[in-house]
Amino acid sequence: MMNSLWIAKTGMTAQQTQLDVISHNLANVSTTGFKRNRAEFQDLIYQNLRQVGAQTTEENQLPTGLHLGLGVNVVATSRNFTQGGLQQSGNNLDVAINGDGFFEITLPDGTTGYTRDGSFQLDAQGRIVTSGGLPVAPGITVPAGTKSISISENGEVSAIVAGSVAPQPLGSLSMSSFVNSAGLQPVGQNMFKESAASGAPQQGTPGTNGLGIVRQGFLETSNVNVVEELVNMIQTQRAWAAPPSPCSPRAAPASTRHRPWTCCPPHCHPWPPCPGQPALPRAACFMPPAFGPRSKTSAPA
Repeated sequence: MMNSLWIAKTGMTAQQTQLDVISHNLANVSTTGFKRNRAEFQDLIYQNLRQVGAQTTEENQLPTGLHLGLGVNVVATSRNFTQGGLQQSGNNLDVAINGDGFFEITLPDGTTGYTRDGSFQLDAQGRIVTSGGLPVAPGITVPAGTKSISISENGEVSAIVAGSVAPQPLGSLSMSSFVNSAGLQPVGQNMFKESAASGAPQQGTPGTNGLGIVRQGFLETSNVNVVEELVNMIQTQRAWAAPPSPCSPRAAPASTRHRPWTCCPPHCHPWPPCPGQPALPRAACFMPPAFGPRSKTSAPA
């Protein structure tokens, strides 16, 4: 009996983690460049009560064994890097990657971060930065008096400055790809960092060596499917609530199951008290929220 309770506990803990992952996906449905997560489950060790292939007689063997599992565990959260939709923004500094790759961002500690969020802006020095103020590599500065900015599909940035009709080249956006993008370490602010699992970044020009192209005036939406996540949430909540409680209506005697009183500590009539919980007079009990609170005057005798 105790093993059953602990095994059920591992399942409820795993489903709670799954629910947290789904909630995180839904919370970021409007986050630019967000990639949905998925919890990965794995069964725990088994008690080997009867070995497969054990000899029953000198000539016969057991065709199957007797193995009792000890539950489930969440071993990883994998990230799905499928392409999100491209939404036109009309902002000349907004760029989206159509295909594989990440923009390179210079972090405060001097290391490089990687992002799919191309909602760039200009800071007080005219540098192209992220929404959080982090400079976009390799460090492109737009001169004062610029009338328009153009970003080509291969990441080349140019500007038309006041008093000139010819575009002035300012630099090129740096992009990188990884052998295992799912191994990148998320650090918040739509940013990832290189890890041992992701492999080293492979830098290149947008549109070459498998890298996607850059689309100016567009932003990549999250790849979260709201309907799918809501269905997964309902399924997870049902799985989490599957083990019946001793005080649930399913466990209550048939003669009292139709009664509206709830079996909550401290317990009251007509429900039988749970083990170790005394039964109180009905007037001291409360009905479920759907029925409203019970008062002493309305309580049945």
